[in-house]
Amino acid sequence: MRLMIASDIHGSSYYLKKLLEQYKNEQPDKLLLLGDLLYHGPRNDLPKGYDPQEIIGLLNNMKEDILCVRGNCDTEVDQMVLEFPILADYCILYEQGRMIFVTHGHHHNTSTPPMLKSGDILLHGHTHVPVKEEFGGKYYLNPGSVAIPKENSAHSYMMLEDGLFTWKDLDGDAYMNFQMDHHTR
Repeated sequence: MRLMIASDIHGSSYYLKKLLEQYKNEQPDKLLLLGDLLYHGPRNDLPKGYDPQEIIGLLNNMKEDILCVRGNCDTEVDQMVLEFPILADYCILYEQGRMIFVTHGHHHNTSTPPMLKSGDILLHGHTHVPVKEEFGGKYYLNPGSVAIPKENSAHSYMMLEDGLFTWKDLDGDAYMNFQMDHHTR
């Protein structure tokens, strides 16, 4: 399965449209969203093109293509207007014999990790910073933020295909990779 992975849209229709342009170019099987879809959050500035209602329409139009976990800014009120599930705290994927624990990152992160075996992957957003790092024999990956990148990072997303995670900016240019084959158990 080919996945596009993105996090922290925070109500920016401007940056979501850029992401969806890349979605058309990349042609993944699914779009995996790591939370914080509609609201910008009290600690973040309003992102460019802040328009949660437009986000609702854009995402609902492709609801069959979306997998999503709940971010700390996502609420039951948001679920009432979005036509795909957003309230799961995590999901579990398997790729090349490894578990990928997918969450937003505000509960499960490297400080409070879920139960992972050596070589498993913790995939989350929340920090708005693209990351690939090893911690205790496990791996932490973060696609960065679609709308509000931090620490001088790019507006970004991630692709997963055949065990290769590739970080890309919203122009589709790759800037970082993680190949699961090279990191065996």
